[in-house]
Amino acid sequence: MSLIDWIVLFGTLGTIAAYGVYKTYQQNSLDSYLRGKHSMNWWTIGLSIMATQASAITFLSTPGQAYEDGMRFIQFYFGLPLAMIIISVSFIPIYYKLKVYTAYEYLENRFDLKTRTLAALLFIIQRGLAAGITIYAPAIILSTLLGWNLTWTNILIGTLVIAYTVSGGTEAVSITQKQQMAVMMGGMILAGIIVIQMLPISFQEAMHVAGKMDRLNMVNFEFDLADRYNVWSGMTAAVFLFLSYFGTDQSQVQRYLSGQTLSQSRMGLIMNGFLKIPMQFVILFIGVMVFVFYQFYQPPVVFNKVQTDKLRESEYAADFELLEEKYTANFDESKATYQELLSAIDRKDVASENQIQQELKVLKEEQKQIRDEVKELIVTNDPVAETRDTDYVFMRFVMDNLPKGVIGLLFAVIFSAAMSSSASELNSLGSTSTIDLYKRSIKKNASDKHYLHSSKFFTAFWGVGAILFATYASLFENLIQAVNLLGSLFYGTILGIFIVGFFMKWIKGQAVFIAALGSQALILLIHFRNGLGLFDFVWNIGFLWYNAIGCLAVMLFAAIGQLMVKK
Repeated sequence: MSLIDWIVLFGTLGTIAAYGVYKTYQQNSLDSYLRGKHSMNWWTIGLSIMATQASAITFLSTPGQAYEDGMRFIQFYFGLPLAMIIISVSFIPIYYKLKVYTAYEYLENRFDLKTRTLAALLFIIQRGLAAGITIYAPAIILSTLLGWNLTWTNILIGTLVIAYTVSGGTEAVSITQKQQMAVMMGGMILAGIIVIQMLPISFQEAMHVAGKMDRLNMVNFEFDLADRYNVWSGMTAAVFLFLSYFGTDQSQVQRYLSGQTLSQSRMGLIMNGFLKIPMQFVILFIGVMVFVFYQFYQPPVVFNKVQTDKLRESEYAADFELLEEKYTANFDESKATYQELLSAIDRKDVASENQIQQELKVLKEEQKQIRDEVKELIVTNDPVAETRDTDYVFMRFVMDNLPKGVIGLLFAVIFSAAMSSSASELNSLGSTSTIDLYKRSIKKNASDKHYLHSSKFFTAFWGVGAILFATYASLFENLIQAVNLLGSLFYGTILGIFIVGFFMKWIKGQAVFIAALGSQALILLIHFRNGLGLFDFVWNIGFLWYNAIGCLAVMLFAAIGQLMVKK
């Protein structure tokens, strides 16, 4: 990167972190530290909720996913507005009425201490791991692209987040997230405009190319439990995930518990429900435009430049060179075929369109085979090398094609997103550890100042833990799917406990506690035997359905357990 890019990158990050510390360093009570003095208006809450969910993984993986798989991922969010309305009507009023610091305090009021502790521990396990992934995901991409040491990149991101989160608590997180959202969306929209302007064809022709190559596949009504993303999973299974994430995950609950009033919190949550889909649409659409761009300008055979550079210096360099020549020939033929397709569309020659479309799909399959052969060479040269390069697509495009200054801004987008999500996670882990475990079960009668310092300590503790986890983590199939999978393993059980508490008033603590343990065991069994089966019964279920299964299992097991207790 150029000097101006470095200035933009570190100037943006340093300013945001310093502003957060400056505005909130005088937090002197537990209430102001954990609930931000109830000073947040609805649009600050809404932006904070969106920034918490929009991690760096969103901006790294989502364009790459659209490049490879089209826009069908947007169906994941179709049930979000419905979930926001349900939470606004059912969850938030109860939290406000009880004046809780964390969502899990409600569970002790409704059931008992062990149920509250179990839910808090499930949250801490999954969110503690997710915090590590939230730091690790951008760190491994950015360290590769910038040539930095991975460990020091993890430490840089983690230290910046710990500094202002420990200093100012919930208010610091919410205040900085407004600036981070402005940087994130401003940078992405600018990148999208530049991509469209760089296309060698008109925007209308670009849409024709994207459509013919199945990259505008936004809606799929085919019902398939193994398919992660279709209308049915988005409107059912994903709704359970959103209810659990936004309604019971402390990293989100803490955002709207800082609202000035119940109405302000509700409006912030509804704002998120109706702006998140357009936001995801923009990010996915940028990925589609990058795909179109690379149909007319030759892309790298593998987007992870570090791995291909290693290959050029290895004993397999000659084999790699031959594959690159085949790749170039394939690209030249594909480019000429795309021009024929656009001519056929212009002539409204439907028969030719269909024929050329099939020719392009054959060429794409050949291109994929060449890429697979290169990846086999990479693994042969380095058995531990990561060959899945979807998460590198967007930032490689940025580094190779965008002007100076904009490159630094786009890297600031990724770092800002990592900081915003990590800050919310550490803030919520600190508050849950303090309120639900330490204050409730370990040191019950200390002063307010003691618990304030304890919350800061736990926030820093989880920040260091996240950095350590990130340092020793390994890549998943796809970063954004990794986070959703990790949440889906635990969210269903947590949501089930709350649903029983809200709507099944006749069920008591013992029954729901045992039901939660049974449900969590069931979900782990389903996941680890998914595709393999048990006792000659084989299943293949997309992980989004774990949320629905886990929630419904808690409700069913709790009902059966309570009836058995009565008998």
